[in-house]
Amino acid sequence: MLQEFWSNVQYGINHVLDINAYDHVLFLIVLAVPYLFNSWKRVLWLVTVFTIGHSISLVLSSYGKVKIDGNLIEFLIPLSILIVAIFNVFTAGKTVKNQKTGVLLVSTLFFGLVHGFGFAREFRMNLDEGDSKLIKLIEFALGIEIAQVIIVFIVLFLGYLFQTVFRFSKRDWIMVVSAIVIGLVIPMLLNSPFLD
Repeated sequence: MLQEFWSNVQYGINHVLDINAYDHVLFLIVLAVPYLFNSWKRVLWLVTVFTIGHSISLVLSSYGKVKIDGNLIEFLIPLSILIVAIFNVFTAGKTVKNQKTGVLLVSTLFFGLVHGFGFAREFRMNLDEGDSKLIKLIEFALGIEIAQVIIVFIVLFLGYLFQTVFRFSKRDWIMVVSAIVIGLVIPMLLNSPFLD
């Protein structure tokens, strides 16, 4: 029982940290880059909203309640990353925290929903006949949350390092990281089968 629990949690962790599915990591980077350690509660809340969105769409898809074209999903995933990255560029250095959190909450929930639909097919293939879908989903979501917290911690730590040791301004740090992510995401969008 414990081994099965840990296996499902590990499945969630590996899903986030999969080098071939780095879109997830890119979203977490642009989500966390505007923040410092003193805002860890807000970042944790955003990460949890993502997990909630991801879990909702996995439940809806796993139980056959919603079906969405895979090509559309593969287009929407990088699009949501691009939206947050561009938002970061335009708001870097500004202190509109309430508005920013509202936009990020909505886009984070949206990304979670989209990404959950994108992953649902693989999730169903890895579901044994005897498994309880809901239990496996909860354990999987826990693994996602653990991996996301690790990534966000790394982003916050690098932000602290670059802004204190290397004397980057907060604005420059956000702009540079977001611009790098934009450069990585645009080819994903252009190569999307949805545009064919």
